[in-house]
Amino acid sequence: MPTRNVAILIFNDVEVLDFCGPFEVFSVTGKRDHSDPFEVYTVAEQAIVSARNNLSINPSYTFETCPQPDILVIPGGGGKRADGTPFGTRKEMLNENLLAWINQLYPKTEQLLSVCTGALILAKANLTENLAATTHHGAFEELRRIAPNTEVREGDRIVDSGKIIFSGGISAGIDASFYLVAKLLGQEAALETARYMEYNWQPPD
Repeated sequence: MPTRNVAILIFNDVEVLDFCGPFEVFSVTGKRDHSDPFEVYTVAEQAIVSARNNLSINPSYTFETCPQPDILVIPGGGGKRADGTPFGTRKEMLNENLLAWINQLYPKTEQLLSVCTGALILAKANLTENLAATTHHGAFEELRRIAPNTEVREGDRIVDSGKIIFSGGISAGIDASFYLVAKLLGQEAALETARYMEYNWQPPD
């Protein structure tokens, strides 16, 4: 079985669990039987990223050096400061370099996973048009404003729209990662990973 590249985008003020949760799930999958189906790495526009609560991260790659991913993870995090200045996804969804980079990679990706308000970035990249999606509960209306032709499913923790899988806020990215592992490798692979992580993952009906 070929190894799939999993690129996890990070940026200033990214929500830590949004990217660390998927990083852990994909990295741990197949470790005990040494199948190692995923090569997981972080990528950012700049060389050093300061995540939420000042966690400093050194990404594995920049946009220019990033290998083509089979799976691209777009996390969320952010909002507006007291003075109205946007940060996190609210800033990055206006970043033309980022949007162009996503659109450049997208045609050759097998799956794209949106976590939390990562959906806002994808909406700005015009990738949610006529799709069903979800996001953090605090951003439902914002997603509707940005992407009026996107069906926002408020009651769904995970929304599989084919090539793009959307998840709700923060911890939902872990469940969506298990869902994607099951989709690609089978449910038992996802359950084995969950057992190793001692995570109570419940496969969807």
